[in-house]
Amino acid sequence: TSIKNIANKNSVVLANGFTATHLNLRPSFLPRGGSLDNSKSALSSSSAAIESDVGPALEVISQDNWDLLSDRGKAALSRLILYDMSSGNDGQKHVYGEWPEAGVQDEEKRMLAEQIADLDGSYPGGLPAYLSKAKTLLKESADGSNPFEEFEASVPEGESLSFEDPNANPHTGMTFTEAEQAGLTGIGDTVFVLVAGGLGERLGYSGIKLSLETNLCTNKCYLEVYAKYIQAMQRMAHLKTGKDHIRIPLVIMTSGDTDPLTRKLLKDNNNFGFDEGQVIIVKQDKVCALKDGNAGLSMKSKWEIETKPHGHGDVHHLLYREGLVDKWYNEGKKHVIFLQDTNALVINSVLPTLGVSIAKGFHMNSICIPRLAGEAAGAIARLEHKTDPEKSLVINVEYNQLDPLLSSQGDCKGDVADPSTGYSPYPGNANNIVIEMGAYARTLRGDDQGVVIEFVNPKYKDETRTEFKKPTRLECMMQDIPKLFQKEMGSEVNIGFTMFDRWFTFSPAKNSLEAGVEDVGKGGTAPGTMSSAESDKYIQNQRKLKFAGVDINVTEEKDLVPVAGIPVTPGPRVILCPGFAITQQEVVEKIEGGKITDRSTLVLEGEDLKVKNLDLDGALVIRTGHDCDVTVDGLVVRNNGYDLSEVPEGADVQEEVAIRGYTMNKNEAMEITITEPGKYHIGADG
Repeated sequence: TSIKNIANKNSVVLANGFTATHLNLRPSFLPRGGSLDNSKSALSSSSAAIESDVGPALEVISQDNWDLLSDRGKAALSRLILYDMSSGNDGQKHVYGEWPEAGVQDEEKRMLAEQIADLDGSYPGGLPAYLSKAKTLLKESADGSNPFEEFEASVPEGESLSFEDPNANPHTGMTFTEAEQAGLTGIGDTVFVLVAGGLGERLGYSGIKLSLETNLCTNKCYLEVYAKYIQAMQRMAHLKTGKDHIRIPLVIMTSGDTDPLTRKLLKDNNNFGFDEGQVIIVKQDKVCALKDGNAGLSMKSKWEIETKPHGHGDVHHLLYREGLVDKWYNEGKKHVIFLQDTNALVINSVLPTLGVSIAKGFHMNSICIPRLAGEAAGAIARLEHKTDPEKSLVINVEYNQLDPLLSSQGDCKGDVADPSTGYSPYPGNANNIVIEMGAYARTLRGDDQGVVIEFVNPKYKDETRTEFKKPTRLECMMQDIPKLFQKEMGSEVNIGFTMFDRWFTFSPAKNSLEAGVEDVGKGGTAPGTMSSAESDKYIQNQRKLKFAGVDINVTEEKDLVPVAGIPVTPGPRVILCPGFAITQQEVVEKIEGGKITDRSTLVLEGEDLKVKNLDLDGALVIRTGHDCDVTVDGLVVRNNGYDLSEVPEGADVQEEVAIRGYTMNKNEAMEITITEPGKYHIGADG
């Protein structure tokens, strides 16, 4: 079997605009589909090793069956069999043993070998590395090993910012305005990465989550909201630097489930305004499912290995594998911003978090929110190694690990609130991250090549912890990259957090309507449904207008009204599009005075749009194009506006409607649309 031949027969699928010669990966880290021509000496050595190791395979597979397989199938199967024999327990013999004679199910044999080759090629180090890691982690899990036994936790260095408070935090020293202005100095040198490998099944939606409408006033989906925000940042970078050629790339990590639908969504919407090649898609692969504590491969059938998602931690290795990080570093990009797929509020915190990263020299900066003690959410903590300071690091600690850790140190009280704030002193992780490009590139060039430390989470049948209720797999999380930073940079790495009020940055859509209603029934205040996420977006913008001096009621928890079982704002419903304002300064400069009633709806979009002394009782939508300088002054609006109607129980409606439990009746609105460049003034009568 010759790997050189395999490389000639199979092309490497890379991100748009890249070829195999852009990369320099070791043979053990090859992507699916084959190998790379620029590592011929290493390939030849590996080929020789494989050729010499065919013997063990032929001890269990007949020559006639062996001859049915492709070169890449033989190579991968040889490695699996050799690993299995060397481990001394034949834990994978159910995969390759007892094949029927040639002429019986030959196509199934070929398909299994090709799947093994795919799985072997997509995981750094191949299947032997995956299974070896799995055995170790499964043993630690069964033994109940404590991963933090050698550490003590403390609150790390970070920044707390409040949109509504003009004063600096006395402990950390920055105001929200200062942080946002610092962020503006670096916006042209950023890259965005959107982690979007999951479908919306948990929400009760069969499509991709990026296609879900963030609100029913504009009907803009999550991907469009993120796209328009990045483009607004890009225009601001042009104004700040005078460099119109600046482009802010967007990478979307998809999976086999979401990839075709994501590409279709982009194509159907002309890339949502992005230039050709500005959006890059990288697709993650699934990994083998494991059936027992010995890391035996779980079989979907005799001829197919069961696979499961590996987790969003794959994103780091994928960016490395596709040559993107080195490319960005060489182009002078300074920061990578990682976002989750269905938290539209987070875009507000990107600029100030970037500013904190620049001001404090953070190599990694996690966007955080205040966390209730005992809340089922991860927390950012500094873990001090008891004997080796070089092993200390700042990292996310999951809630089920935080309490035992804190209970074993200090006053041994565990995960309890700070009496002065009512919150845990450890900030809650919203799982959106800003990473400095130089440290990131350096870390990804290390031995692990961006493969973050993995974990297993098997569900055991009983207390013997030997059998699983269902197959498990190795998993990885994006936020565990600090383990690689620590490994490659030691005590030199500088990792922190930036904390914002929850209303400002965190309201993900992740749960079905039914699950949300159940949570509310138990006293929960964050149901995490599409309806609660939409409501929180309106409330966030209410607060922004209030801050700018508008006479408007801001919905408090006591004011929420139940719609389809979920407490939502009664109004006003306000959408400030990214094309209107992405900074606090823009909101204050573009909005002056005015009053808005609770039943009203307001949508503003336009980079040179200013609204003064608005008197709104009803629905108003204003959209202006590029180079349209529009001032609305003293406009009075009275109409029937918009309202919500609950979907009758048992009604046959589309998924998009069912997951909210209501529709929006757009009864009447004043709509002002100006696309012809020029200067305009709109008075009281419109």
